Amino acid sequence: MRINQTGSLLPKVQRGNPVKINVDGKPMDAYEGETVAAALLAAGVYTFHLSLKNKEPRSMYCGMGSCMDCLVTVDGRQSLRACMTQVAEGMQVETCKDPDL
Repeated sequence: MRINQTGSLLPKVQRGNPVKINVDGKPMDAYEGETVAAALLAAGVYTFHLSLKNKEPRSMYCGMGSCMDCLVTVDGRQSLRACMTQVAEGMQVETCKDPDL
């Protein structure tokens, strides 16, 4: 669930313009300035890819691009870090594809 209101102790939430992205063929709401990882997590998508060795679900871990656990395919480009890739209108995101490292 996205934060839509602020409390008395929280600063006002400011977002970019809303955009539509497609994740595994399904439309999803996102906001300019947020990462693919943030959009996926906000929409309840927690498995970004499967580990190479044991095919175990992987998601965002470090949030700064060093762990490589959040790899996704974006607009046909494989093995992009979801935590380092900003959303854009019409972006096509695919999860759980075998990464091409």
